[in-house]
Amino acid sequence: MEGNGHSKELAAYLLKNHSEQLSSIILSPDPRLHYPLLVDFAEIMDDNPTLSQFIFAKPTEYLPLFDEAAVWAQKVILADLKQHENASLKDNIHVRINISGSPLECPETFPSIGRVRVKHRGMLLTIKGTIIRSGAVKMIEGERIYECRRCKHRFKVYPEVETRNSIPKPIFCPSQRPKFCESTSFQLVEDNKICHDYQEIKIQESTQVLGVGAIPRSIPVILKDDLVDMVKAGDDVIVTGILTAKWSPDLKDVRCDLDPVLIANHVRRMNELKSEIDIPDDAILKFKHFWTDFKDTPLKGRNAILKGICPQVFGLFTVKLAVALTLIGGVQHVDASGTKVRGESHLLLVGDPGTGKSQFLKFAAKLSNRSVITTGLGSTSAGLTVTAVKDGGEWMLEAGALVLADGGLCCIDEFDSMREHDRATIHEAMEQQTISVAKAGLVTTLSTRTLVFGATNPKGQYDKDQRIFSFDLALSVNTTLSGPLLSRFDIVLVLLDTRNPEWDAVVSSHILAEAETKSHSSEEDLGSTWALPMLRRYIQFVKRYFRPVLTKEAEKVISSYYQLQRRSVTQNAARTTVRMLESLIRLAQAHARLMFRDEVTRLDAITAILCIESSMTTSAIVDSMGNALHSNFAENPDQEYAKQEKLILEKLNLLDEFPEVISTGSSIC
Repeated sequence: MEGNGHSKELAAYLLKNHSEQLSSIILSPDPRLHYPLLVDFAEIMDDNPTLSQFIFAKPTEYLPLFDEAAVWAQKVILADLKQHENASLKDNIHVRINISGSPLECPETFPSIGRVRVKHRGMLLTIKGTIIRSGAVKMIEGERIYECRRCKHRFKVYPEVETRNSIPKPIFCPSQRPKFCESTSFQLVEDNKICHDYQEIKIQESTQVLGVGAIPRSIPVILKDDLVDMVKAGDDVIVTGILTAKWSPDLKDVRCDLDPVLIANHVRRMNELKSEIDIPDDAILKFKHFWTDFKDTPLKGRNAILKGICPQVFGLFTVKLAVALTLIGGVQHVDASGTKVRGESHLLLVGDPGTGKSQFLKFAAKLSNRSVITTGLGSTSAGLTVTAVKDGGEWMLEAGALVLADGGLCCIDEFDSMREHDRATIHEAMEQQTISVAKAGLVTTLSTRTLVFGATNPKGQYDKDQRIFSFDLALSVNTTLSGPLLSRFDIVLVLLDTRNPEWDAVVSSHILAEAETKSHSSEEDLGSTWALPMLRRYIQFVKRYFRPVLTKEAEKVISSYYQLQRRSVTQNAARTTVRMLESLIRLAQAHARLMFRDEVTRLDAITAILCIESSMTTSAIVDSMGNALHSNFAENPDQEYAKQEKLILEKLNLLDEFPEVISTGSSIC
């Protein structure tokens, strides 16, 4: 009686608040499909607090009642829609509870995966994480109908999750007649078999919310009917469901235990929110004031921002500029045919031990809101991309580091030591930003919209003499990385620990001074130092709000440089220049964002050229950019840039196009 009363309350609630959804389901053409009915838990609490408490405390009992109430509410609406030809009653409606914005978003009912305990069993539970495995969609039997041989009573028996969805044979007759039926003989009714779509996934808690030394935990999740195939490996999800348990597979010499499992009721993808962080208005005001103060000397302001990147490492101006431009990235371009040109940039550091490569990797991971740090061989069986694993007799896809970092940053140390199957698929992951999978009968495409920051040591002593033939060849010989893979990187910097007494004296003085004095942080004065939280906000702000477009001047400079490279490079290296042109555009757009602008000027184009000249091309303009390890911040960067600009424009035969450079010696103001 209590269930019937609550069914009427639930049906009345649906008729009052969700009649439009029910009407659209009734008018849908196919009666065999499973239809979701989205309901906000906060609305139920406002409308009927007592009922919402029952749904939260006893979801196993009340969610099926909610589904029955939806079918009953259809009958009421169907009476008004009989004039429509497509109007029909749908039996497969599933009420999906969305807890967003309700009091259920608290630590007790919204725990991390590692804090799920027995006390959460049987209640409406919400967890958040990243999908690391995605199983195939299967079909399971939903129920069986038995008939008692003595009293002819028919009843339904449902599968048990604890016994891996097996349907037990009944042992007594559940008839409610006055005289108790003691029959133990039943006959299976074969004419009415109901099946459901079924899929198992595994989600893991995000490493961003864990403390140092904590191991991320995972939990399997069961998706049924309309929820199957909604998400795939690498997606960030928030799952609401019922916590239960199931017996682990029966393996030889392994104790059989009860493993926790979540039966999902509602799944929400969070991919679009991966890189979103809150940026308060006062922080935006600080950014605007900062650039107002440096209006006359913009490059000095830029260098003030760059000094906040990995401040414990002295100098290395070229590396810090490259890290900033890589993290900010360019603008993704989609042409009329639908072909996408990625906006994310990739960076590779090749250098001797002790040159600070790992320091930059770790700091870049802190700057990104979503990041994965791994090594070439240290990413479990999935490696860097994706693999198929067998779990309980079923093949499942396990996401690697690049898939888990989708929408963020993937830092890969010891880049040249990656596995063979990673070498074959990482080309597509870096350029097309997808991974096409065809393993163990699982055929799909996963998204890898991530920027790659790699670091590797040279194989033995770096042979500088190789550079006279081809910079690409020298890198391939010294790092065992192939030319096509190296061409995926927008910037490749070689850090050689050469003996330079003057540089060694400066660096040692800096390290000793840091050891003697305590650092005093000052977040308010952005002109002197940029703290990590403010730097993160700035990078996210310029990525979100600026979409720079190239000016005519910038196009002229980039086009001339591209044509010069095509004339000067060797035949073997000519295949990389098209990608180099795309890299130039991305770096120029990233520099415009860094400079707090919505258009790419000549300054941004020339800075991008200087980054490429420091990288993996045969230099056609600057004879020697010097060792990136020994690059330091200029005392007057605006004057230094004026000299570089004049030199580059002269090499490109563009001084006549920009006469103000000759007359003033500078054009940035």
